Amino acid sequence: MTASLRALRALALLAGFYLMGVALLLVLVAADWVLLTRHLVAQSVYLVLGTVFASAALMVPILRGMFAFLLAGRRSSGAGGRPVTPQEQPELWAEVLEAARRAGTRAPDEVILTDGVNAAVAERARLLGLLPGRRRMYLGVPLLTGLTVPRLRAVLAHEYGHYSNQDTRLAGVTMRGRAAVLHTVEAFGSADNRAYAFVGGLYVRYAHLFLKITQSIARRQELAADQAAARQVGRDPTAAALRQIPLLDAAHDHYVDTYALMGRAASALPPVGEFHGGFRRLLAARQPDALSELAAARRPPRPSPYDSHPPVSERLALVEALPDDGLTDDLAAPSALSLLRDRNGLLASLEECTLPTEASALQRLDWPDLVMVRALSDARGWAEPLQLAVRRALRTAHASVTTAGGAPSGPLSEGAASVGVAESATSSAAAAYSSNTSNTSTATETGARLPSLADVLDAIDGGLLWMEIADRMPKPAQAARLTGRSARNFIRPAVWDAVAGLVHLHLIAEGLARPDVSWAGQPGLALPEDWEERMDAAIDAAVDDAPDTTPLRSLLGWDNYMGQPHTA
Repeated sequence: MTASLRALRALALLAGFYLMGVALLLVLVAADWVLLTRHLVAQSVYLVLGTVFASAALMVPILRGMFAFLLAGRRSSGAGGRPVTPQEQPELWAEVLEAARRAGTRAPDEVILTDGVNAAVAERARLLGLLPGRRRMYLGVPLLTGLTVPRLRAVLAHEYGHYSNQDTRLAGVTMRGRAAVLHTVEAFGSADNRAYAFVGGLYVRYAHLFLKITQSIARRQELAADQAAARQVGRDPTAAALRQIPLLDAAHDHYVDTYALMGRAASALPPVGEFHGGFRRLLAARQPDALSELAAARRPPRPSPYDSHPPVSERLALVEALPDDGLTDDLAAPSALSLLRDRNGLLASLEECTLPTEASALQRLDWPDLVMVRALSDARGWAEPLQLAVRRALRTAHASVTTAGGAPSGPLSEGAASVGVAESATSSAAAAYSSNTSNTSTATETGARLPSLADVLDAIDGGLLWMEIADRMPKPAQAARLTGRSARNFIRPAVWDAVAGLVHLHLIAEGLARPDVSWAGQPGLALPEDWEERMDAAIDAAVDDAPDTTPLRSLLGWDNYMGQPHTA
């Protein structure tokens, strides 16, 4: 079947999507007429009214689906963003206009900058594209940040390739029809009664049929747009853009989660303009191999049987198979972001258009301050479960020593070297908890004091770690039955992280840890050299089956007396 015949078949199915609603209305009207004039003439008025109301309940969602389908082409497409005019951004507009000229299609009426790794041309067409409408070009600032100007030209050429009639006019109508069908189905996504669910189910089934039949047309359109881009700006720049966009998408997701939102625990954002602008810092600090690693570590999206885009590998192979046209990919070409004037001001205004309105009330912190806020939040989150467990264990141990004079034991103590610790050690640990208020400690939300690092080390030295403390750490229900070494090995990583969190809090309080934004790695704390070299081994010793806090106390500059800082 030729492309034109496929498009005609799809157009017929598209008309049927709307006519299905008309047919359902006619069936309801005919059924009501037969029931009311032939069968319910002599029946109760309540039965007649019930029939009318039941039909009306079905007619409302049918009419909703029909109007949603008709109005889909007139709805604004794409996410919100920052419109820019030719006078404001003449260099960017020059590239957009030139791309439209090369494609032989109409230039956009608006260019809108967005906050994603995306580019799209959307048209508020009428009658599903048979009548043209207002056209918008959407360009993501992160995309401009990561692409060179030649690669951006390839992206623009691809987007306008959908409108350059490389295949057939009907194919373009079919593409817009797919969007209209999906919009109609979404209109029933919040169905809250049986009538909506029933009618929505009919539309969904028809939509699945339409999307399945038109998928080949949609994929042909994507491949045709790739070919158009390669002809207009060159094979190599087009292939390079296809390779780079998935890397940029993964890198941007990593940037937003790891950097831009790192201050969410403290309701803080990066400096004005840096929420989107910081992405350029990450790209400048990372080599292409590092971006490839981010993309490789990303969980691939679940494939959809209705996806209109062929796999990138397939698209790339077809482009690279084209003959050499002599148009090379210039690695030294300027960034597409250089096309924008007043970048800092533009990035600041983009935040106003894309961030939630409540973001305007959040505090703005410099990147190092955001790293420190995140480090404090993480350290407290790691430490608190252990602190709560130590507090409960010490209370129990203190009460046990006071009333019975014996050392408690727990299910995690089986086989541990700490079993049989001297009563005096347990007593001293409990006493240290009760009396030592000179060391730095944290508090719960209710204001109750949590044990400090010194308290925790004293409790470990008191033999409570695998007898009482670890058993009070939170764990999933399926791990509650574990005992002995299995239980210790299960909970040990959480205990290790908690001790590390307390150490970080101590080093921050002492001014020994500084924030490290580390655009090339992971933001976090930079510790003194001796801590970087020895901390992991020292914590390993403290949470061993036979705990030894001496290496950690040595790093801290404390002697072996419980809870007492070292004095020269």
